[in-house]
Amino acid sequence: MKVLVTGGTGFIGRYLCAELDERGHDVTALARSPDASGLPAGVEVVEGDVTDRGTLDFAGQDAVVNLVALSPLFEPKGEKTHESVHLGGTRNVVSEATDAGVERIVQMSALGADPDGPTEYIRAKGKAEAVVRESALDWTIVRPSVVFGDGGEFVDFTRKVTPPVLAPLPGGGRTAFQPVYVGDLAPMLADTVEDERHAGEVYEIGGPEVLTLAQVAKLVRGSVTVVPIPMALAKLGATAIGPLPFVPFGADQARSLEFDNTTRDNDIGAFGASEDDLLTLREYLNR
Repeated sequence: MKVLVTGGTGFIGRYLCAELDERGHDVTALARSPDASGLPAGVEVVEGDVTDRGTLDFAGQDAVVNLVALSPLFEPKGEKTHESVHLGGTRNVVSEATDAGVERIVQMSALGADPDGPTEYIRAKGKAEAVVRESALDWTIVRPSVVFGDGGEFVDFTRKVTPPVLAPLPGGGRTAFQPVYVGDLAPMLADTVEDERHAGEVYEIGGPEVLTLAQVAKLVRGSVTVVPIPMALAKLGATAIGPLPFVPFGADQARSLEFDNTTRDNDIGAFGASEDDLLTLREYLNR
């Protein structure tokens, strides 16, 4: 099968491209700034920007996996916004895939994706899902919790919001996450590409355990004392003067800490996996 992965040279993209290549597929990784380092020799790397339809060429592809995304953990920089990348980019990917005769699309979304959601990221992801659902393509939508692994942002994000010894965390770090290892997620994504039984499905994917931000902070930093920062103060500070020492992101990211990032019903069973099969964050950090 010929598979094109948008964002193929990114964090999750590199793992997925390697997984698909190992399974014998003809893989193309699309990126704004192509960098083939870390990818198998058999993976072709091409230049393209999902926010610019004219740079996309999906001719001859059987399936497209749309991984391009801005991080929900940090405030977007430059001209790119969640709306332009997640919604506008998805519109371009779907249009190009349709015109090129692509049969399948796998859309990387996010837990809680909702056009009327509480953050720009969640709203843009929800609107993008609607674009995919309304297309004529065979689609699958995957909504993972935060993803960790070599090259990922989650551990780095936790370090940024958790100074050593004393850790002032918004809301006392009560926000819950269900971190999933990228090495466990990539095979599930590859399965959605290969198996037609996944067409028309929306999967929520989480790791084997639910951890609060405070628990994650202690795993990453070791022994720290959490100092609760009222959520209202965190949002007010981020809105009024931008990133603060204890909240290195904008108001939208502060709002994202008001709701949990956990699955309602972890769908890993659809891929023949159980929680005992998945790597925990503690195991990863101890390796």
